[in-house]
Amino acid sequence: MTDPLALLDRDHLKSMTGNDPELAIEILEIFQHQAEIWSRMLDPRTDPTQWADAAHTLKGSALGIGAIRLAAKCEKAEKAGRAETPPSLTVAAVLLGDVKDALGDTLEEAAKVLHELASSGAFKAS
Repeated sequence: MTDPLALLDRDHLKSMTGNDPELAIEILEIFQHQAEIWSRMLDPRTDPTQWADAAHTLKGSALGIGAIRLAAKCEKAEKAGRAETPPSLTVAAVLLGDVKDALGDTLEEAAKVLHELASSGAFKAS
């Protein structure tokens, strides 16, 4: 069962990659690359649709690796950015700060999993 607060649900990642460590490494590296690109667009001073698009893309990437907490923060920011009345700069800054905090934590966890996979060639028990 997926943990709703998981930084990175290893069981989900195993399922999505058919328990293939090499594929998991590739997927995590793609996630890291996506995070680097799209996180630059999480600027509350820009058009809300721009950062909503970035949050949407990060949400999809997060769901693909089992980063449930990050996906939830992204979804909240995305909905706010697409709302009929966009949030104030302060509210947007808080929402995007939450996304960036969760993204940082998730990237740390992804690095740990990558290290585990590269060291042992297998998933460790979650």
